[in-house]
Amino acid sequence: MTHVTSPFAGSFAKNADREYTVRGIVGQAPAGGADVGEVLAAVGPVKNTDTAGWARAWRDLGERVDRYAVEATGPTARWASLRAANYLAVAADAAGAADDDAAASDLFSAHRAAWERFAAALPTPAERVDVRLDDAVMPGFFFRGGPGARSTVVFVNGSDGSVSGLWGTGVAAALERGHHAYVFDGPGQQSMLIDQGVPFRPDWENVLRPVVDALVARRDVDAGRLVVWGISQAGYWVPRALSSEHRFAAAIVDPGVVDVSTSWFDHIPASLVRLLDAGKDARFDNEMALGMRVSPGTAATWAFRARPLGTTGYAATLRRIREFALTDEQAAAITTPLLITSPEEEQFWPGQSARLAEMTPAVSQVISFTAAEGAAGHCEPLARTLVHERVLDTLSAVMAR
Repeated sequence: MTHVTSPFAGSFAKNADREYTVRGIVGQAPAGGADVGEVLAAVGPVKNTDTAGWARAWRDLGERVDRYAVEATGPTARWASLRAANYLAVAADAAGAADDDAAASDLFSAHRAAWERFAAALPTPAERVDVRLDDAVMPGFFFRGGPGARSTVVFVNGSDGSVSGLWGTGVAAALERGHHAYVFDGPGQQSMLIDQGVPFRPDWENVLRPVVDALVARRDVDAGRLVVWGISQAGYWVPRALSSEHRFAAAIVDPGVVDVSTSWFDHIPASLVRLLDAGKDARFDNEMALGMRVSPGTAATWAFRARPLGTTGYAATLRRIREFALTDEQAAAITTPLLITSPEEEQFWPGQSARLAEMTPAVSQVISFTAAEGAAGHCEPLARTLVHERVLDTLSAVMAR
């Protein structure tokens, strides 16, 4: 569960989780979602062991830029709102990981307010398009591309990504290339978890189906040119959905994920896994609790990652996450052309992009990224411009067939 990546290791922070967080935010800069200098100035002085200082640095940065955005007008207000939304999202996560639920809730509310200001202030304002899912509502935003735009790219976030982060992760690039774009929070993600208490679920065919229904009902959406783009853990959710939702003309996963649980089990001793497999849950939970007491950082990461699953207890959490795995039968049912990114030094699900391609040989195409290109690591955080160029150019070729 720890973020580890070798190229440029330690460039921004000695702590690996913080390093990855800073990379993700810095990677938003080309699309206007961060200013590198203000990020590094804020987090650079924070000591490796200073958890409170880390959370405070992001809160202070986000709130300062947010005040600036509110006081400004025109493009300054718009872009400062986007930066504030991204910084406040990290601040909310940091507060949540520190078990400060009240602060996390307030910061998340401020994050969403900043994001909605940005979305409303675009030259073509985003349209709020919410989609009902059972007894809950998935909040969504529809961005219109330029004149003549026909394709619509549906972005599916990962386990803890913010909706504002999707702007720099692909939305801006898609709009620039003449696509419409749609972003939303699904089960366990952001507002659905925080405001509605809806946890993760593995069966994303039942999540994307109502999204597709809502989009194809629009006059500005070509039902034959829908694309879905899954980021991070959505590298599992999207293929799972494609096993029975066949209305997408093409799909992208960054990266491919076959079994979500490996990123959890890779950090658990084999002796403990044997206890779990033997059904000795009480003993497993006791052993895990002892280990967490001597590693507060690991305990905080576990609590943060486990919260969206809606489970209680270590064993129950791991049993639930094991349900997030693509079967051979499901993979064989995928008929949608599938583009799979494969970065070097993938730290969460190494080798799974290749495995997904092996399971879907008739429809898949692997797009590789290397450390030599500066594009190593999970979701290529420091090379989003290159990713957008390579992936969207390949998508155009696929859509032209």
